[in-house]
Amino acid sequence: MRIRPATPAELPALQDIERAAGAPFRDLGMPEIADDEPPTAHVLERYRRAGRCWVAADGQDLPVAYLLAEPVDGALHIEQVSVHPRAARQGIGRALLAHAADRAREEGLTALTLTTFTEVPWNAPYYARLGFRPMAEADLTPGLREIRAAEAAHGLDLWPRVCMRASL
Repeated sequence: MRIRPATPAELPALQDIERAAGAPFRDLGMPEIADDEPPTAHVLERYRRAGRCWVAADGQDLPVAYLLAEPVDGALHIEQVSVHPRAARQGIGRALLAHAADRAREEGLTALTLTTFTEVPWNAPYYARLGFRPMAEADLTPGLREIRAAEAAHGLDLWPRVCMRASL
């Protein structure tokens, strides 16, 4: 498994990975999440051009997972991590997060942050095993408050969510 920047030609494949990774939410009674459209090619390209869209590529150099991130208030905020179900449970998400942590350290950032569902096994419980800790509402930075507000406006607050942080 190799982690590298995404190429422009791979952006449609990232959207396919996102759709496949979202499908298991249907089994949890979260069909709105399963049916949610992936980031647009324009959004993916914005992350890619900023150098913040990384893929995990298989032995044939084809993406099987990806991560989007951006600096927010002194931390690298993980906007999205998606692993295709056929590549799940192989440590690929963990490797992408480690790669993001390395890039954040290089930039002098102090933490990784993310927002996630609290009751989805492969969300908050998974990130807790990787060292992320829930943040109290009072501890959210202005940028994280904006992200949470945008998520709420998108309807993600139909299910319990949390901001999490891992110090670097």
